[in-house]
Amino acid sequence: MADLPSTPLLDTVDTPFDLRKLKPEQLRQLADELRAETISAVGTTGGHLGSGLGVVELTVAIHYVFNTPDDRLVWDVGHQCYPHKILTGRRDRIRTLRQGGGLSGFTKRSESEYDPFGAAHSSTSISAALGFAVANKLNDKPGRGIAVIGDGSMSAGMAYEAMNNAEQAGNRLVVILNDNDMSIAPPVGGLSAYLARVVSSSEYLGLRNLASKVVRKLSRRVHSATAKAEEYARGMVTGGTLFEELGFYYVGPIDGHNLDHLIPVLENVRDAKEGPVLVHVVTKKGKGYAPAEAAADKYHGVQKFDVITGAQTKAPPGPPQYQNVFGETLAKLADTDERIVAITAAMPSGTGVDKFAKAHPTRAFDVGIAEQHAVTFAAGLAAQGMRPFCAIYSTFLQRAYDQVVHDVAIQNLPVRFAIDRAGLVGADGATHAGSFDVTYLATLPNFVVMAPADEAELVHMTRTAAEHDSGPIALRYPRGNGTGVALPATPEVLEIGKGRVVREGKKVAILSLGTRLGEALKAADTLDAKGLSTTVADLRFAKPLDEALIRRLLTTHEVAVTIEENAVGGLGAHVLTLASDAGLIDAGLKLRTMRLPDIFQDQDKPELQYDEARLNAEHIVDTVLNALRWNEHEVTGGARA
Repeated sequence: MADLPSTPLLDTVDTPFDLRKLKPEQLRQLADELRAETISAVGTTGGHLGSGLGVVELTVAIHYVFNTPDDRLVWDVGHQCYPHKILTGRRDRIRTLRQGGGLSGFTKRSESEYDPFGAAHSSTSISAALGFAVANKLNDKPGRGIAVIGDGSMSAGMAYEAMNNAEQAGNRLVVILNDNDMSIAPPVGGLSAYLARVVSSSEYLGLRNLASKVVRKLSRRVHSATAKAEEYARGMVTGGTLFEELGFYYVGPIDGHNLDHLIPVLENVRDAKEGPVLVHVVTKKGKGYAPAEAAADKYHGVQKFDVITGAQTKAPPGPPQYQNVFGETLAKLADTDERIVAITAAMPSGTGVDKFAKAHPTRAFDVGIAEQHAVTFAAGLAAQGMRPFCAIYSTFLQRAYDQVVHDVAIQNLPVRFAIDRAGLVGADGATHAGSFDVTYLATLPNFVVMAPADEAELVHMTRTAAEHDSGPIALRYPRGNGTGVALPATPEVLEIGKGRVVREGKKVAILSLGTRLGEALKAADTLDAKGLSTTVADLRFAKPLDEALIRRLLTTHEVAVTIEENAVGGLGAHVLTLASDAGLIDAGLKLRTMRLPDIFQDQDKPELQYDEARLNAEHIVDTVLNALRWNEHEVTGGARA
């Protein structure tokens, strides 16, 4: 080590071109410095830590061996991409991760040429890398498609759909399976590394190809028997039979933290004439940082923390989180109703299903990253008389929309959808925002769509959903803490399609859906102070609408405003349709809709995101005043001073 420079190696590496100038014996030091920089950065910003620490060596090895960005590297989900960002020209901004105006917590095409494909939902990497590989093959370009996918993401059917279609890419496609949890097959030290080097070498692959050509000249039976003999002999040692059946040449498992093992194997794969190839590496989440290694979740997602002690910055105590209110309420309801079951797709703690599972372990199902299966599984349970609650984030339920339509709505099956992370979600940004569920559910026949204004309403709506056996029903609620209202001791069954008036006025009507109700009440205070008597209604239901209440408000108030945490096509669109069908617009109704803007909003603090969306109290007031000013201008021919 005496010949290594005293300057930290990481300071000399701005891009992978710099990295590839280093000597192989310098890569261990670089990896150690990269791990320390990742820990320091996430300690400052918070974010996903354990997954990134688990792929430090793999990140170094890939960029050292392959010709990125010409070789297109796709990280599945992107939780693990922070070391990648540091090595690809973004180290100077790494402490802006997940902040307003800063780096995304996931890969993002607009950030860097080294992010060829944006990702934040799982199991897309192989399909995308296959697209890059086939495009280069068709255009006779040398670049490869490289997918790095975790074992958890391999629980989704999309990964296997892509692998089943991958053979046509030939050696342009490399899939690296980062096995950091279920350990499909354990590495076996030096022997495993030696075997991996041998079976990935050009000499072995060349002999294998030659033998294959010779055997093809023999009878079909001999050819088949010989192929199976090699496949199963290798499979007994490596555990790769499944991937071989899907058309991949399997290499591994190898220690993903040993650069002396990784580099030669990846070099062999890079130079291979046969393909596609799957390299199975075994890593450890949180590797190299004791607090992360010791934590049950390996510090998957963390708040800001003290790098020395690992202690995370704790938010001050506050109201319970919506997800926990849901999970605890459902568990209590299930105490007296054995038909209630809960299903989640790899998000038990994020949806509150972990609370239910603790009380009713045999009736809780985590199906892995398989939202499509989760929905149809729930449909089957409902068809057999159970009361299934399918608890999925709004952004992830999008992945199962065909199942929602075909398997649930058309058959009018009473599946209950508990839709977490509805609305804007802060640091996770556009990929995780729940902006569209009211639109894509309320348009479906047979559906009931609810949104609680606070955590007490969520308790009532959970009970309402449990008792609703006449068709599908959804309740959507936001990320984070409730408002602090007292939770009801006895949940009520709400009348389907009936809203409530929480404040009565005469001139202005605010029709709220969901947790903007607090902002609506603040706006009403301001409007009342200006002499504009204001009614505030909590509609509770986007479908079916409380038509009687809405008609009354629209015909007895001069201005009506709808407000929701959803994109165009939601509550406002349905109220406008009702007003149009009833001829109310022709009567000169001043109806305005407030909703999320027609953009994908970047990450920021939630309150700033809602400011950008113009959905806070001051924006409601502006909307009302602008409607009145427009009317005065039309009537008097002049603007009000």
